[in-house]
Amino acid sequence: MRFTLSCIGRMKAGAERDLLDRYLDRARKTGRALGVTGIALVEIPESRAQRPEARKADEAGSLLAGIPAGARLVVLDENGKNLTSPAFSDRLDTWKNEGVPEVVFALGGADGHGAEVLARADLKLALGAMTWPHQIARILLAEQIYRALTIQSGHPYHRI
Repeated sequence: MRFTLSCIGRMKAGAERDLLDRYLDRARKTGRALGVTGIALVEIPESRAQRPEARKADEAGSLLAGIPAGARLVVLDENGKNLTSPAFSDRLDTWKNEGVPEVVFALGGADGHGAEVLARADLKLALGAMTWPHQIARILLAEQIYRALTIQSGHPYHRI
């Protein structure tokens, strides 16, 4: 199984990017023993359309174009489910055991996701009730993927 973080916008170099890269690297190393063959970050340019609905539609098309056949799509959305870390880990483990080849995590642009992405979602996931900057949302997601893998491996990183 592979994981792909598919994000609208580019993250600049700096402390936030360093932290994101650290969690992605940890997840890659932990995931190898669990059958996770790769964790990729895909950054898609923001739409230059003038109207928010047009931007969301453009960005939705770009996000959907990168989803391979058979993949599960997890859409980060403020109206999504709030899962505990163990429940999130269980969901990923279940998909892995079902033979799902890839899980794509979609982080939308500043205007949110287009209707096409929301309709295609296998899971709509919220990172809590608060609004987070896109850079921090990426870091939180990467950390939760790492945490999910440590839970699956029995590593003590996640303490209950």
